[in-house]
Amino acid sequence: MATNDQSGYNRIVTHYDFDGVISAAICSHALRIDNIHFAAPRMIAEAKVSISGQDVVCDLPYPMECGLWFDHHEGNAEEVTFRGLDLAQITGRFALKDSCARVVYEYFEEQVPLLPHFAEMVNEADVIDSFRYTGIEDWRRETPGKVIDGALKSRLRTDDQRWDVPRRFVFLLRDNPLEAVASSVEVREQYLRFQGEEQAMLVLLEQNIGFLSDDHDRRMMILDLTRHNRQPRLLKQLAFLLHPQSEGIIEIRNLFQSGTKTNTLSFSMSLNLNMKTVQPGKNVGDIMRRLNIGSGHTGAGSGIIHCASKQDMLKRKDQILGQILRLYDHPPISPPAGTD
Repeated sequence: MATNDQSGYNRIVTHYDFDGVISAAICSHALRIDNIHFAAPRMIAEAKVSISGQDVVCDLPYPMECGLWFDHHEGNAEEVTFRGLDLAQITGRFALKDSCARVVYEYFEEQVPLLPHFAEMVNEADVIDSFRYTGIEDWRRETPGKVIDGALKSRLRTDDQRWDVPRRFVFLLRDNPLEAVASSVEVREQYLRFQGEEQAMLVLLEQNIGFLSDDHDRRMMILDLTRHNRQPRLLKQLAFLLHPQSEGIIEIRNLFQSGTKTNTLSFSMSLNLNMKTVQPGKNVGDIMRRLNIGSGHTGAGSGIIHCASKQDMLKRKDQILGQILRLYDHPPISPPAGTD
């Protein structure tokens, strides 16, 4: 991508997950910006956040305009091309890396001196964001990055805390090594709270997981949350602690807008970490891209379906679920549409 003069930017707009926070920490150091704003990908895609040429956007879809854009999601790059834009002409950098933090790090490494502790943070972001673990035991093993990731996922009690905590984490990670941040009192408290929340999630998962009637071997867990009138808070990967023999899990839920349930469906799928090495050809992100509903990585991906009514939602829910399962069981040999 094209480069740009590093002056004139006054805000960083980033995703509020671990990868987005690390990306913002590096940008904050390199560009000397303290104004951090957090957004969900859907907020950018639906233009619900005002973005200008003075903004640096990380780990999110490309907005209509911005000063610098950093991303690593293949689906977001395809959307840019679909809109008739040239990736090479967008200032910043897009690259198919394991994390956006890696993209940001490599971009600024070529231009300004970076603090030594950023390298370890980026390594952890690569593993956490791409879910690149060797197995369930590796995933559950505590590391400084996973402590901070868990602390960021802990339920926060007020709207101010919701954005205040990740903003403080950006500055902590900008100025301190990963291990020092992970061992701080604030982060440990948030992480321990999250561990308690995980136990409640396991109970909720056990109540909501099912299998198709012809899936006698329980190969694929189906987590259908569409019956809930309030947004359930779950980490679907925890389901593999309940059913370690399953190859994967598909979660289906309604999106909520301002606390109100909509007819828009979200599909997300993850493969069992212990099964990925024996399932050649399986690629969840590719499935979502082929269905033209979203994107993802080899072992995890998600997509969104907009439905006209509740009846349409119920019909399309079954259709998309069937298509996901067929593509999973019979992955096409040819590359997905839109690729060379």
